[in-house]
Amino acid sequence: LDSLSDVDSFIDVGKHIVFLSHQWTSFSCPDAYGAQYKAMCISLKELARESGWDESLKDVFVWADFCCLPQANASIQSLAVRSLAAYAASATYFIIVAPDTKHADLDEVCDIDTYQKRMWTRAEQVCHSMRNGTEGMFITKGEELPLAKVEHDFFKESLRVFEGELTCCRLEHKGMSVCDRQCLVIPLLGLFGELYRASVEGGKGGNIAALSSVEAFLTEIEMHQDSVFPPTFSRTTWRKNKQFVEEIVLFGDLIDRMKARVKGGGGFAIDDDNTNTMTTIGSDYVRHGADLVRNDLVRHGATMIRHGAGQGIRY
Repeated sequence: LDSLSDVDSFIDVGKHIVFLSHQWTSFSCPDAYGAQYKAMCISLKELARESGWDESLKDVFVWADFCCLPQANASIQSLAVRSLAAYAASATYFIIVAPDTKHADLDEVCDIDTYQKRMWTRAEQVCHSMRNGTEGMFITKGEELPLAKVEHDFFKESLRVFEGELTCCRLEHKGMSVCDRQCLVIPLLGLFGELYRASVEGGKGGNIAALSSVEAFLTEIEMHQDSVFPPTFSRTTWRKNKQFVEEIVLFGDLIDRMKARVKGGGGFAIDDDNTNTMTTIGSDYVRHGADLVRNDLVRHGATMIRHGAGQGIRY
């Protein structure tokens, strides 16, 4: 499946794609004690039963980070992370897997509260719910607890992706050239651009009812833009055994530039200065049940918004 339209065609013939979102319970192992794997298996069977699917799960396809994102090659992993928005958005169902379990390297319990504090899990939720709404989102907290639907306003905390916690920040980026926050700027900027354009074009005669979830997100973003898309962030690093604290450009003025570009009717492409790779999000990006808000590709011509361009900082 090479595009979102391929995914939608796949779903149209009766296939189901479930995105399993969880926190790692060790610095080196995704599920140190196997509690999350058990919860995943149980929740998939419960979802199939409640939805009237074939309980053999022959038509169910699952996305989970450890087996679906490259883990050994950092460069390839970075490229895959830039597609996180498409992975999470393409799924028809999204299950938050957060049973109570110990963290193997820390003296703390991992549960729904610690899950919700993580930057990566917030990003996954936002990327899914911005395209699909929250109708197909569920939470499982363990073997003995039933699968539960998320509350409709669950996204409000998740939307503050960049206030989430990161292991790289806990370790003060020792031996690391960038913070994981920087890896998410490109995919989330592209996602915001598509949503903003869907809203602008919907307001010109499109299906306003189908855009209700988009408008809820954009209203929250408008009220708290600098916390949702921070212009800068403070990064602690170590060089030659000395600690440095630096203020680093994150989104800068890119959100305002994106708004102006969309309002002006221009297309956009997003190029990452680090790798010169283009992030594109396919057509039919905003999905609401059977209704689709139809958009063109993110890339239109050669005009680009470059991350960091004109700001004097390259990552």
